[in-house]
Amino acid sequence: MARNKFDIDESLDTPFDFSHLKRSLVYVNRYKTRMIFAFLLSILASLVSLCGPQLIKKSIDEAMPNGNMTQLLQLSGLLGGTIIISLLFNAIRGFIMVGVGQDIVYDIRSDLFRHLQELPFTYYDTRPQGKILVRVVQYVNAVSDVLSNGIVNIIIELLNIVFISIFMFKTDARLALIILAGLPVLAIIIFILKPAQRRAWQRVSNKSSNLSAYTCENIEGVEITEIFDRQDENIKIYDQLNNLLNKAWMKAVYISNLISVSVDNISQWVLAIMYMAGIAWFSPSASIGIIIAMGTYASRFWQPITSLANLYNQLITAISYLERIFQTMDEPIEISDAKDAYNLPTISGEVEFKNVSFEYEAGVRVLNDVSFKIKAGQSVALVGPTGAGKSTIVNLISRFYNITEGEVLIDGHSINGVTIKSLRSQMGIMLQDSFIFSGTIEDNIRYGRLDATKDEIITASKRVQADGFISQMEDGYNTQVNERGGRLSQGQKQLISFARTLLSDPRILVLDEATSSIDARTEQLLQMGINELLKGRTSFIVAHRLSTIKSCDIIIFIDGGKIVESGTHDELMALKGRYFELCTTQDE
Repeated sequence: MARNKFDIDESLDTPFDFSHLKRSLVYVNRYKTRMIFAFLLSILASLVSLCGPQLIKKSIDEAMPNGNMTQLLQLSGLLGGTIIISLLFNAIRGFIMVGVGQDIVYDIRSDLFRHLQELPFTYYDTRPQGKILVRVVQYVNAVSDVLSNGIVNIIIELLNIVFISIFMFKTDARLALIILAGLPVLAIIIFILKPAQRRAWQRVSNKSSNLSAYTCENIEGVEITEIFDRQDENIKIYDQLNNLLNKAWMKAVYISNLISVSVDNISQWVLAIMYMAGIAWFSPSASIGIIIAMGTYASRFWQPITSLANLYNQLITAISYLERIFQTMDEPIEISDAKDAYNLPTISGEVEFKNVSFEYEAGVRVLNDVSFKIKAGQSVALVGPTGAGKSTIVNLISRFYNITEGEVLIDGHSINGVTIKSLRSQMGIMLQDSFIFSGTIEDNIRYGRLDATKDEIITASKRVQADGFISQMEDGYNTQVNERGGRLSQGQKQLISFARTLLSDPRILVLDEATSSIDARTEQLLQMGINELLKGRTSFIVAHRLSTIKSCDIIIFIDGGKIVESGTHDELMALKGRYFELCTTQDE
């Protein structure tokens, strides 16, 4: 299947439209009460502050010419009061909106993570981890402020423009018209720059995603990097990706800044024209107090315009991130319960494949018309060359992928008709990669059964020969291990994974190359635990070592997505076919 690599830009399936923004407002609506209160505080702060120029005008035109010091002190006190009240209301409003913003971040990230938990393996098979991670962390952080403060600020700034316009027209309508004359010019500039700005920020999100993907990949593979002394080459690739991000960022900022620069230039030209008109053309009807007040209003009028321009830039940036976030949320959950799905009852473990075919990619069959029936309690070894379809079979039993054709039955129940939770809760799966989570060894063993007691954990560990090395560690079962079990050997990680699987007491057991990284001595110890684990359970074992295969009740040889041979070890050896060739090759 096609995989999106770290150096390939992700394409969007659909262009942005306002339905994306409307969809994001669902998160905003949850906190509308606090936002409305913050909005009212901002309105009050704005109205109080707009009284300031009127107080200055009255001081210049009335109190100062008349030498009325009492009135002048009163007006000065009122002016100071408006400043204090405005600052106080804005501070409270800011505190409220910070909390709202973080709540929105929490909700979006939780919904995104919850959706990621339900996506099929195919989603993760086709893209680097870094490109997923950047959406959950960086992109959500980027949109939070726009969805909280941004929306409130847009409404507030629009109302500020209306309020300031009313005060300006009330003070001098002619000068107010001059100040408003710059708006059509700004609207034209924004309309011209909008498409280029959106494309620029999409490129930034692409390059940021690529860089994150390569960073995660290198952290995961740091041991291989050092083994092959590839640091210089990796730094070169990283610098290339970083440089592409830098160029994309600078271009996007350059386009965005054109709007801010346009606002600044237009506002200064309008202010200059307004002063000239007030002094040269409208004198003496425009008093000094009116001109100063209108100058203050003009500056305040273009402040919300500047803020709106900045908010517009932030909105365009957030849109490019929202597109990616919702693109992930819209990824179909291909593996889900049917509408009439029922809980799978406690099973005995009979497994049947009926004419099963499977494709990872359309038209490329990995399994082709596979049929077999395994009785409850039997152990089955799946053998064959690499890429034959062995791991695919065990993945289909667990319903990690949907079958292309045919049917898989467990105790006569189609796995497509039962709930996924009831199916997987009765299965124990040991994959080739024994993943260890950060935390204690005890937490890792208890991972699949949270109600397990300490004694049950120790018992399970003893049965798979893991208790010996765990008990010798500095804190025993409370020993902290790093992500992916960095301080443990591969064999130790697999033993812990065996204990984790055994603790869940599955009815069907899947071992996919589970002993591939264990040395011969450890395998001998582990084999005793495996033999006990297999008792009374249906077991599917994907392995290459004959020591693991020989004791199985049935051996199925798979090649090219088809069953080539099937039988016991002795039967297949007597047949002298593909399995015989495999065994004799290993013996040599």
